[in-house]
Amino acid sequence: MWKLGKKQKNRAPRGLHAIPLLFGYVAVAFAPLGLAYAQGLPPRGFWDELSSGLAMVAFAMLLIEFVLSGRFQPVSGRIGIDLTMRFHQLIARSLTVFLLIHPFIYATPLDRPRPWDPTQQLTLGLDGASLATGIFGWLLLSVMIVMGIARDKLPFRYEVWRVSHGLCAGAIAVAGAHHAIEAGRYSDHQALEIFWLVMVGIALLTLLFVYVVTPLRQLGHSYRVASLDKLALKTWSLVIEPTGGEALEFEAGQFVWLTLGRSPFSVTEHPFSISSCPAERPQIGFTIKEAGDFTKRIGEIPLGSRAYVDGPHGSFTLAGRKGAGIAFIAGGVGMAPIMGLLRQLQAERDPRPMQLVYGNRVVEQILFRQELEEMTVKLDLKVHHVLSQPPPDWTGAIGQLDRSTIGALAGFEHHADWLYFVCGPAPMIDSVEDVLEGLGAPMHQIVSEKFSYD
Repeated sequence: MWKLGKKQKNRAPRGLHAIPLLFGYVAVAFAPLGLAYAQGLPPRGFWDELSSGLAMVAFAMLLIEFVLSGRFQPVSGRIGIDLTMRFHQLIARSLTVFLLIHPFIYATPLDRPRPWDPTQQLTLGLDGASLATGIFGWLLLSVMIVMGIARDKLPFRYEVWRVSHGLCAGAIAVAGAHHAIEAGRYSDHQALEIFWLVMVGIALLTLLFVYVVTPLRQLGHSYRVASLDKLALKTWSLVIEPTGGEALEFEAGQFVWLTLGRSPFSVTEHPFSISSCPAERPQIGFTIKEAGDFTKRIGEIPLGSRAYVDGPHGSFTLAGRKGAGIAFIAGGVGMAPIMGLLRQLQAERDPRPMQLVYGNRVVEQILFRQELEEMTVKLDLKVHHVLSQPPPDWTGAIGQLDRSTIGALAGFEHHADWLYFVCGPAPMIDSVEDVLEGLGAPMHQIVSEKFSYD
């Protein structure tokens, strides 16, 4: 299966720390205010200055959004792409409010600049073109945010939404820059104009990287489907291997965006956790549950089908973390990345005590049952299966992954110096994190990733 004793390098996660990222974000977002203030123009009234300030800061934040959503390792490698995308989502909604309300709080009348008013204190200097791009960007931003919030309820596929999201974002960036430079009282100054042009250029280059450069790189490093086997009820094991060259380097517990049977330019990709471990390379394995439109047909994928990966991503790893023991709490197919971690720990002959609490609805959904039993011989591992709808002959734990179940099975209240890895549906992760914190586990020792928030 793999060669025991091959140790994975425990390298620190790639990417910037959260504090420098936050300071950099704030500095770029508020840079337009500093450049505007440096112009020394006489101020307008309070509401006018507030409106201009809101618009400039919000537009700078909007342009930063392109980088946040680009899957760049320096941005998300250390803090986790799930937190990066959550921040992206929350900030997008906040800046949308700023941009949508700012036209309505101006007190100065809308008119062309007057010859005796060179600093535009008396009027808002809008012409036909700048007014049109402002309205266009304002309306398009409203539509894009609504589509983002209601994405799961829209009558078209995710791939259509993703492409339209990128195109709308690019159009808003260009329209917003034109409106700011042509209509803004401060933004037609050379320094601030250059700032906007550079920021829009970075935003558009980000789109180019995501939709063109990344697929081109994937074309030169393709994979093929090596095996496809049914593991449990509505759950499949998919293994890919490179068609040439080296396989992807990754840390146990990470995930990739996987494209199967299509060109990487089709943007038909899906995020899947890697359930194999680095010691099993060049093969890379995934555990996929039938759920959405694509995964319901996963069992029909022909062997030998071409595959492409974008990654690795994620911080659900042991890299840079220490613990006297390791506890794993999984729900359903959330066992996939945890299995990758356990397999690597077994390959490394890790001597630490470990506990696994694994919850499912019925016994037919349990993944890797036999392999987990074998691991208890090679690792200091205790496995606790929990079913909410057990069969009559079930002798294991019954119920949900709540405080009484977890506390009774594992005694985690005595393990404050352990690491805790939690994976499953988002509500389960939130609930288990609360349980562990109540049992005395420090939050900085709890590791989880979730990608569903609303």
